[in-house]
Amino acid sequence: MDTSIHITPSTERQVLETRSLPFGKIPTEHMFQAVYSEDHWHSARIVPFEDLTLSPLALCLHYGQTVFEGLKAFRQSDGRIQVFRLNRHAARFSKSLERMCMPQVSEQLFHEAIMSLVRLDSDWVPQDLDGSLYLRPFMIATEPRIGVKVSDEYLFMVVATPAYSYYNKPLRVKLETNFSRAAEGGTGYAKCGGNYGGAFLPTRRAAEEGFDQVIWTDAKSHYFIEESGTMNLMFYWNGRLRTPPLSSSILDGVTRDSLLHLAKDMGIPTETSPIAWHELESALAKGEKLEAFGAGTAAVVAPISTLSINGNDYTCYTGSDAVMFRLRDRLNEIRRGLAPDPYGWNHLL
Repeated sequence: MDTSIHITPSTERQVLETRSLPFGKIPTEHMFQAVYSEDHWHSARIVPFEDLTLSPLALCLHYGQTVFEGLKAFRQSDGRIQVFRLNRHAARFSKSLERMCMPQVSEQLFHEAIMSLVRLDSDWVPQDLDGSLYLRPFMIATEPRIGVKVSDEYLFMVVATPAYSYYNKPLRVKLETNFSRAAEGGTGYAKCGGNYGGAFLPTRRAAEEGFDQVIWTDAKSHYFIEESGTMNLMFYWNGRLRTPPLSSSILDGVTRDSLLHLAKDMGIPTETSPIAWHELESALAKGEKLEAFGAGTAAVVAPISTLSINGNDYTCYTGSDAVMFRLRDRLNEIRRGLAPDPYGWNHLL
């Protein structure tokens, strides 16, 4: 398709004070959208943010054809703006679309949609070191028809909202060995809506017990660690940074991948291998110094202070000298242009 984007700017532009805004509730003034019908994408445009008009028969409302991504734009120390790891997010979006039997978006269109929106709403990118502009590309099936089928019509959109720290304190998490997030051969590696909807009940029950998140175990045996909420999991103990290997039930996290690259270059031994929860329980019960943290676009690095296993609460190390904070700081330095970017991760406007 022609990737030229028609832009209709808002007649009134006023950026609010953003730090006090709750995450995800206040969008920027514009949004991108493109329509898929008759086997091609067309009508690419950026318009003032507004509600959608959608048929109650739209297939996305009934059969789950919804896919999204999450990435961020940062203001660097010299005032320039960059979108972090744009290519990697485009590739993961494509992989999710393929799994959900939805039409591909070219890398060029994905790039142009995001960069054009960030450029137009650049005043919304926070100046603060802990601030960013969160970008949400997504696609929904819009064909108005009740009937279990692959849709012939879709809407691809990008919206944005200012973001700060997702968690403001170390987390209390609970090992989940009853419910499952995803199973091998399923959609766990895709960012589709159903993966998140299915996680709400066990997460809410954990919250009622005083926990912030659950740690998911594999669906077959509930023996091996997988993810936590919206994050991949990483652990540092015995001089190694460990994380479960990717599979069809684990999301290929961009922050996870970034931290593994940084760790290797910082001389921190890394290992991607299955982690049985018994290993963690044994180490913590012995009083070993063990760091546990979540890694994700929204949370970046989310330290875990308490890990509850079978009703027993164990304390994880969260001291200021923790390896996870060294990794977080190095990542932030690259994003802010305070350190070289040898990986080509920063996509500058």
